[in-house]
Amino acid sequence: MFNENQTSLKKRYSYLIRAFQIITDVFIINSIVYLIHDQQYLNIYFLLYITVYWVLSSSLLGFYKVHRYTRVFRLFALLVKQFSILALGYFAYFGIFREGYIVNNQFLILTSIFISIAFSKFLWFFLLKKYRSLGNNFRTTVVVGFDDSSKNIIKIFKSKSNLGYKYLGFFSKKTYYEKEYLGNLESISEYISKNTVDEMYCSLTSLTKDQIKKINKLALVENISLKLIPNTSELYSKNQSIAFYDDTIMILNVNKLPFEFTENFYTKRVFDIFFSLMVCVFILSWLIPVLWILVKLESKGPLIFKQPREGVNGSKFICYKFRSMRVNELSDKVHASKDDPRVTKIGAFLRKTSIDEFPQFLNVLLGDMSIVGPRPHVESLSLEYQKEVTDYLKRHIVKPGITGLAQISGYRGEIKTAIDIKNRVRLDIFYIENWAFFLDVKIIIQTVLSVFKGDEKAY
Repeated sequence: MFNENQTSLKKRYSYLIRAFQIITDVFIINSIVYLIHDQQYLNIYFLLYITVYWVLSSSLLGFYKVHRYTRVFRLFALLVKQFSILALGYFAYFGIFREGYIVNNQFLILTSIFISIAFSKFLWFFLLKKYRSLGNNFRTTVVVGFDDSSKNIIKIFKSKSNLGYKYLGFFSKKTYYEKEYLGNLESISEYISKNTVDEMYCSLTSLTKDQIKKINKLALVENISLKLIPNTSELYSKNQSIAFYDDTIMILNVNKLPFEFTENFYTKRVFDIFFSLMVCVFILSWLIPVLWILVKLESKGPLIFKQPREGVNGSKFICYKFRSMRVNELSDKVHASKDDPRVTKIGAFLRKTSIDEFPQFLNVLLGDMSIVGPRPHVESLSLEYQKEVTDYLKRHIVKPGITGLAQISGYRGEIKTAIDIKNRVRLDIFYIENWAFFLDVKIIIQTVLSVFKGDEKAY
């Protein structure tokens, strides 16, 4: 999906700033506990509790979501929210685990944490501004459309160096004989392919809806953040959020997909690894030798069926399954159908109960798949489906899954009509755009329940 050369040139390391901030704050909290040296605090349980509580609460409250255009007032609001939640969790520990004990220095430790974290927060904020004003950690920007609104944002880019924007120029329907004029709207794609562009600002006043749609599609493909310079009279959709530059200029952020946020990516990956390890240790460890005997008794061939599938960004990987068919030449070309003569007796049971999919937990550990996501297809079928569904390739921007929203919604097994694949892709895209951790949990639970209830399409 993404232009790999373009992405590699951008070298976006800003996500590491948040990681360093989290590490710094956790270090501060643990150092304060150590320096005050109260024996009630100097135990692994309290330190682990307060560290995990801080990381989880700060992630949920967006404590580290400070952008280059964020105002100082926003920092105060974040600090108040985070400290309020921290105080609740802090005293809850002693109410639950130390009830009846007299604990010294409670308020001294909590106050010291508040002051130190607040100092660290503002220090990071102003040091980053200074660092950016010296020409570092910048975002390259282009503007599409040249009117009063876009001229205002260009003025901000030029005058506010501490925001860290490097303005490259503008595109317009009209021709301008200016140094900053980069070309007409048709030349945007060519320019982006030859230059590193991080953010694109589009004037809603100067462009039609169709032009905005084309630019949005280009931004998705090239992994460029799209910002909209609005009409004040416009009504905005839920996939846009408002930001203010220099307190006066309003910009619409086209919201990122959930998986573009680093914390969501790692949350899903950690859950995948933990869940898959549990399955491998407690289920596959004894299931593999049992099935090896049963499968071998009924038909010749290996226990594990290996098949090339399409993964994230269209990359190829080897997908593992317990073999449920007799060895045949059509396995990579034709879906299993009802009463398929290729399916063995033990294979029919494996497919009915979805046990044949269990080796894919190894694919999850290897990083090729996720537990929940769009189902991976073989290349030959994928090429066919691309002709049927316009947005088919969007499902490749995330790792494929063992189960997915489409599967629990009744779209699993054989694809008989074009409507079947269109509905699957529609649900896959909905999942990608609306992912949440508890949505994964819900899909997993419903998948397990469907195994016990039985699915007429599981053949």
